[in-house]
Amino acid sequence: MFYDSFPNELNEDLREVLKIIPPKTYYNCSAFCTENVIVYSLDNCMVKFPYRIYFMEPDIEKLNELTDMQKVILYCIYTRSCDGYVREKYVKKLLSLDFGYWAIPFIVKLCDEYVIEILEVIYHKLKDRNNSDIKNFCLENKAVINKSYSRMISYWNEFYRDREYNFRNYIGRKLFRECLGYDRTFER
Repeated sequence: MFYDSFPNELNEDLREVLKIIPPKTYYNCSAFCTENVIVYSLDNCMVKFPYRIYFMEPDIEKLNELTDMQKVILYCIYTRSCDGYVREKYVKKLLSLDFGYWAIPFIVKLCDEYVIEILEVIYHKLKDRNNSDIKNFCLENKAVINKSYSRMISYWNEFYRDREYNFRNYIGRKLFRECLGYDRTFER
């Protein structure tokens, strides 16, 4: 399910990562992931990954045996976890490394989700970074990013409007505008 999520040249590293992902799932779920997939264009190729995965976290000793590249792949995979705390933990790890262009879809997808703590982590890690690579990715995926922006607004309206009544100050809006390069041209 993850071979369409990463460039082909990472297949060997991906195989090593998949070896340490435990077959045990949250809630003893019989499915390892949702049928829903996220699809983005990345350098004019399509990348796909599950909306959510249900795998438990890998053993820390096995994780420490991975190369840096393999860790980035693993961190990307676990940003799709059904557990928001796990998503937050792995996006923090991912953003603390020098991630490749191919990891950007996993980061960007988290920006339209309802867990405000994840939005805060991403914003604070990206706000002082040169995000031209992320902005280019978003431009390549304008229609999808426009839908993501609308989704982020919906979550603000439903869950966070009482906490931050002024949408202009909402962390999700700041993240999209300042770090992802979202502007009115995405809506056309």
